[in-house]
Amino acid sequence: MMITSDWVMILEEVEELNKMIRSSEQFENLKMAHQAVYTDAELVRQVDDFNRMKDQYEDVQRFGKYHPDYKIIMKSIRVKKRELDINDKISALRIAENEYQDLLDEISLLVGKTVSEAVKVSVSNPFFEKSSCSSGGCGSGGSCSCSA
Repeated sequence: MMITSDWVMILEEVEELNKMIRSSEQFENLKMAHQAVYTDAELVRQVDDFNRMKDQYEDVQRFGKYHPDYKIIMKSIRVKKRELDINDKISALRIAENEYQDLLDEISLLVGKTVSEAVKVSVSNPFFEKSSCSSGGCGSGGSCSCSA
Protein backbone atom coordinates (compact mmCIF):
# COMPACT_ATOMS: atom_id res chain seq x y z
CA MET A 1 0.00 0.00 0.00
CA MET A 2 1.31 3.40 -0.94
CA ILE A 3 1.10 6.26 1.49
CA THR A 4 -0.55 9.15 -0.24
CA SER A 5 -1.34 12.63 0.99
CA ASP A 6 -4.89 11.42 1.70
CA TRP A 7 -3.57 8.76 4.06
CA VAL A 8 -1.31 11.26 5.78
CA MET A 9 -4.30 13.57 6.28
CA ILE A 10 -6.38 10.71 7.70
CA LEU A 11 -3.60 9.71 10.09
CA GLU A 12 -3.27 13.31 11.28
CA GLU A 13 -7.03 13.47 11.86
CA VAL A 14 -6.91 10.20 13.80
CA GLU A 15 -4.11 11.54 15.97
CA GLU A 16 -6.12 14.72 16.64
CA LEU A 17 -9.18 12.65 17.56
CA ASN A 18 -7.02 10.55 19.88
CA LYS A 19 -5.78 13.69 21.65
CA MET A 20 -9.33 14.97 22.01
CA ILE A 21 -10.50 11.67 23.53
CA ARG A 22 -7.57 11.57 25.94
CA SER A 23 -8.28 15.14 27.05
CA SER A 24 -11.99 14.45 27.62
CA GLU A 25 -13.63 14.63 31.01
CA GLN A 26 -14.73 10.99 30.68
CA PHE A 27 -11.15 9.82 30.15
CA GLU A 28 -9.91 11.82 33.13
CA ASN A 29 -12.69 10.44 35.33
CA LEU A 30 -11.83 6.91 34.22
CA LYS A 31 -8.14 7.44 34.96
CA MET A 32 -8.85 8.81 38.44
CA ALA A 33 -11.35 6.05 39.27
CA HIS A 34 -8.92 3.36 38.04
CA GLN A 35 -6.12 4.86 40.11
CA ALA A 36 -8.36 5.04 43.19
CA VAL A 37 -9.19 1.33 42.91
CA TYR A 38 -5.76 -0.01 42.07
CA THR A 39 -3.81 2.02 44.64
CA ASP A 40 -5.94 0.61 47.47
CA ALA A 41 -4.06 -2.55 48.54
CA GLU A 42 -7.05 -4.09 50.32
CA LEU A 43 -9.31 -3.52 47.34
CA VAL A 44 -6.72 -5.00 44.96
CA ARG A 45 -6.58 -8.07 47.21
CA GLN A 46 -10.39 -8.36 47.07
CA VAL A 47 -10.36 -8.07 43.28
CA ASP A 48 -7.64 -10.73 43.04
CA ASP A 49 -9.63 -13.03 45.36
CA PHE A 50 -12.70 -12.51 43.21
CA ASN A 51 -10.74 -13.32 40.03
CA ARG A 52 -9.44 -16.54 41.59
CA MET A 53 -12.98 -17.41 42.64
CA LYS A 54 -14.15 -16.72 39.05
CA ASP A 55 -11.74 -19.39 37.81
CA GLN A 56 -13.29 -21.89 40.23
CA TYR A 57 -16.76 -20.72 39.19
CA GLU A 58 -15.96 -21.40 35.52
CA ASP A 59 -14.78 -24.89 36.46
CA VAL A 60 -18.04 -25.49 38.35
CA GLN A 61 -20.05 -24.26 35.34
CA ARG A 62 -18.63 -27.05 33.22
CA PHE A 63 -20.19 -29.68 35.50
CA GLY A 64 -23.13 -27.71 36.90
CA LYS A 65 -24.85 -28.94 40.02
CA TYR A 66 -22.99 -32.25 39.77
CA HIS A 67 -19.71 -30.60 40.78
CA PRO A 68 -18.84 -31.57 44.39
CA ASP A 69 -18.28 -27.93 45.47
CA TYR A 70 -21.17 -26.45 43.49
CA LYS A 71 -23.11 -24.91 46.40
CA ILE A 72 -20.03 -23.61 48.22
CA ILE A 73 -18.51 -21.95 45.16
CA MET A 74 -21.80 -20.52 43.92
CA LYS A 75 -22.45 -18.92 47.30
CA SER A 76 -18.86 -17.69 47.68
CA ILE A 77 -18.80 -16.04 44.26
CA ARG A 78 -22.04 -14.19 45.01
CA VAL A 79 -20.74 -12.99 48.38
CA LYS A 80 -17.46 -11.74 46.89
CA LYS A 81 -19.27 -10.06 43.99
CA ARG A 82 -21.63 -8.33 46.41
CA GLU A 83 -18.69 -7.11 48.50
CA LEU A 84 -17.16 -5.54 45.41
CA ASP A 85 -20.49 -4.16 44.16
CA ILE A 86 -21.14 -2.18 47.33
CA ASN A 87 -17.66 -0.66 47.39
CA ASP A 88 -17.82 3.05 46.48
CA LYS A 89 -14.55 3.02 44.55
CA ILE A 90 -15.60 0.04 42.44
CA SER A 91 -18.99 1.56 41.66
CA ALA A 92 -17.31 4.86 40.71
CA LEU A 93 -14.98 2.94 38.39
CA ARG A 94 -17.92 1.17 36.73
CA ILE A 95 -19.74 4.45 36.21
CA ALA A 96 -16.60 6.02 34.74
CA GLU A 97 -16.11 3.02 32.44
CA ASN A 98 -19.71 3.26 31.22
CA GLU A 99 -19.45 7.00 30.57
CA TYR A 100 -16.20 6.52 28.67
CA GLN A 101 -17.73 3.69 26.63
CA ASP A 102 -20.70 5.93 25.80
CA LEU A 103 -18.28 8.59 24.52
CA LEU A 104 -16.51 6.00 22.34
CA ASP A 105 -19.87 4.74 21.06
CA GLU A 106 -20.93 8.25 20.07
CA ILE A 107 -17.65 8.80 18.24
CA SER A 108 -17.96 5.44 16.47
CA LEU A 109 -21.45 6.32 15.30
CA LEU A 110 -20.33 9.71 14.02
CA VAL A 111 -17.36 8.23 12.15
CA GLY A 112 -19.46 5.38 10.75
CA LYS A 113 -22.24 7.68 9.52
CA THR A 114 -19.64 9.99 7.98
CA VAL A 115 -18.44 7.09 5.84
CA SER A 116 -21.94 5.98 4.85
CA GLU A 117 -25.46 5.86 6.27
CA ALA A 118 -25.45 2.12 5.53
CA VAL A 119 -22.52 1.42 7.86
CA LYS A 120 -23.59 -0.67 10.85
CA VAL A 121 -21.84 0.34 14.04
CA SER A 122 -22.10 -1.91 17.06
CA VAL A 123 -22.46 -0.04 20.32
CA SER A 124 -22.67 -1.26 23.90
CA ASN A 125 -25.53 1.02 24.90
CA PRO A 126 -28.90 0.35 23.22
CA PHE A 127 -29.72 4.06 23.63
CA PHE A 128 -27.37 4.81 20.74
CA GLU A 129 -28.77 2.14 18.44
CA LYS A 130 -31.16 3.56 15.93
CA SER A 131 -33.72 1.35 14.31
CA SER A 132 -33.77 1.58 10.54
CA CYS A 133 -37.42 0.60 10.53
CA SER A 134 -39.74 3.59 10.53
CA SER A 135 -42.97 1.64 10.31
CA GLY A 136 -43.16 0.66 13.97
CA GLY A 137 -40.82 -2.28 14.00
CA CYS A 138 -40.74 -5.73 12.49
CA GLY A 139 -42.73 -7.19 15.37
CA SER A 140 -45.54 -4.67 15.24
CA GLY A 141 -47.67 -6.72 12.89
CA GLY A 142 -47.70 -4.08 10.17
CA SER A 143 -45.88 -4.12 6.91
CA CYS A 144 -42.25 -3.49 7.50
CA SER A 145 -39.81 -2.02 5.05
CA CYS A 146 -36.76 -3.28 6.91
CA SER A 147 -34.22 -5.24 4.92
CA ALA A 148 -33.41 -7.51 7.85
